[in-house]
Amino acid sequence: MQYMLLIHHDSAWPDSSVDMEPLFEQHRKLQKLSKSKGHFVAGDRLHGIETATTVRRRNDELVVTDGPFAESKEVFVGYYLMDCENLDQALEYARMIPVPEGGGVEVRPVNYSVPRG
Repeated sequence: MQYMLLIHHDSAWPDSSVDMEPLFEQHRKLQKLSKSKGHFVAGDRLHGIETATTVRRRNDELVVTDGPFAESKEVFVGYYLMDCENLDQALEYARMIPVPEGGGVEVRPVNYSVPRG
């Protein structure tokens, strides 16, 4: 089953004083490990919320607005899509994702109820 691991943290992090290279190195190690086990499907960092565009349905019309879906102190900053045997295995990967204090990883199974193709 595939699991989406959604990485989030405070929208104010990081500031310019944070050295991101150790964090990126941890992500590279996680990707190498998960690829070697055949679990990695996709994953990457997201651009900042200032680049977001949202499409909403209002009174049967589609309305396009600049900005994220919801104003929030926490924002999604990246994701992994993993093909895991079960939730426990997905949670093992989630624990390996480096997040700053106060950040987190939301783990959700992917639901294939909509026909593909």
